[in-house]
Amino acid sequence: MSRHVLVPMDDSEPARAALEHALEWVPADRVTVVFAVDDLEADYGSVVSGDDEPDFFAEIRAIADEHDRAVEATVVDGTGVADAILEYVGEADVDAIVMGSEGKAGVSRMLLGSVAEAVTRRAEIPVTIVP
Repeated sequence: MSRHVLVPMDDSEPARAALEHALEWVPADRVTVVFAVDDLEADYGSVVSGDDEPDFFAEIRAIADEHDRAVEATVVDGTGVADAILEYVGEADVDAIVMGSEGKAGVSRMLLGSVAEAVTRRAEIPVTIVP
């Protein structure tokens, strides 16, 4: 049985720490990095929209190379970052989530609550939070 681990990613240090943790400590045949875009933010000129790939994906692949691992990287969207992550989990047969304790949400985090908290509370699979 193969294991599929998801690492939600934004361009933040906690997210990079989560990726490092997943690559070093989680025995998985497949690691997917997902950058979730809120549809509302995308409508108002988000950095990433449509099929664009964020610039930091190149760094993500370099980190994976340092660990002699391969990662898949994709952009997903939804009506909220946590919802987009959880929808992907349901569609992609993910076995576990490893994510940073906080990201680059700034004002959005204060208004909408922590994405890590929302994912942890609603996920039906194990979630590891990395500081």
